[in-house]
Amino acid sequence: MAGKSLSARSVLPALLLGLVLAPAAPAAKAPTPDWHPNVRSAIRYARSRLGDVRFQVRTASRKWGYHSTSTVPSASVIKAMLLVAYLDDPRVRGRKLRESDRDLIDPMIERSDNDAASRVFEFVGERRVRAVARRAHMRRFSVNPVWGLSRIDADDQTRFFLHIDQRVVPKHREAAMHLLASVTPSQRWGIGELRLPGWRLYFKGGWGSGTGAVDHQVALLEKGAQRVSVAVLTTSSPSHEYGKETLRGVFARLLHTLPPSD
Repeated sequence: MAGKSLSARSVLPALLLGLVLAPAAPAAKAPTPDWHPNVRSAIRYARSRLGDVRFQVRTASRKWGYHSTSTVPSASVIKAMLLVAYLDDPRVRGRKLRESDRDLIDPMIERSDNDAASRVFEFVGERRVRAVARRAHMRRFSVNPVWGLSRIDADDQTRFFLHIDQRVVPKHREAAMHLLASVTPSQRWGIGELRLPGWRLYFKGGWGSGTGAVDHQVALLEKGAQRVSVAVLTTSSPSHEYGKETLRGVFARLLHTLPPSD
């Protein structure tokens, strides 16, 4: 049975009402309009360390960097991109996560399991990883068949992490952010050692088999609608312990002026 057609006059008020009542997503904001990281202190410290350091800090309106467009091997930092690619895959995105899904993505993020990452990478393929980079407007990222040798830079990674929740399909967004907030305590060095009252930390690290060749961390700090993303990428440290200390020192100097909880 056909229903009566609605006139434009009757439909328009309903559409307008819907627009008024629909909740708008809060826009990301900087911590305060005049906040800025202590870049000079971080650069002085970075120059005093053995090895090479690159970093960037990004808010909704500004960014500050040091060698931030110089690319380096990603190591396990790329696992955050693999997570987004997996959850956005057509075979996963529209359904509930199964135990088999959690057996892959949970260890890949929480304890940086390489076997799980390799299985995820095989599942999604290089094309879907490149699609994640393209949607995040990365400019210098390149994927490698050996996923840990993919190339990243601090500029692209802060752009990706500032809105990493929006990179994930809504159905799986909560699961993804929970994982990035739940890195195992034994891997919470660098930024994970800092006291940042009132700020929620989501991050992923990468390191070169404990040698110091690569030690990276990329993070999102969130407090309400306020967001700061930070990437510190180090190479050629004399040891993994030394690289971890460099990460902590750079993050501490960049973020020590971050306003605490209200």
